[in-house]
Amino acid sequence: MLVLARRVNDSIVIGDNIEIVVVEIKGDQVKLGVKAPRELKVFRGEIYAEIQKENKAASESQVPGDLDRFLKKSP
Repeated sequence: MLVLARRVNDSIVIGDNIEIVVVEIKGDQVKLGVKAPRELKVFRGEIYAEIQKENKAASESQVPGDLDRFLKKSP
C-alpha cells in the first residue's frame, strides 16, 4: 500500500485519467473528490463489499424447482 501525506487541494493521479483530490479536512474526517471517466465505476469501500457479497449470494442461489424442470425440458 502506498501511503501519502496530502493537504487540501493536493491530489494524486492514478493512471492517465483518474485524479483523487483532497477537498476538505475537518477533524478526523477527510473529504475526497474523484475525477474519473463516467464509464468507470467508483464506489465507497463498504458499498463495494456489499455488492460483492450480493453477487456471490446470487451466484450460489438455487434455481426454483419449476424453473429447473422447465430448463431440463428445453432442447
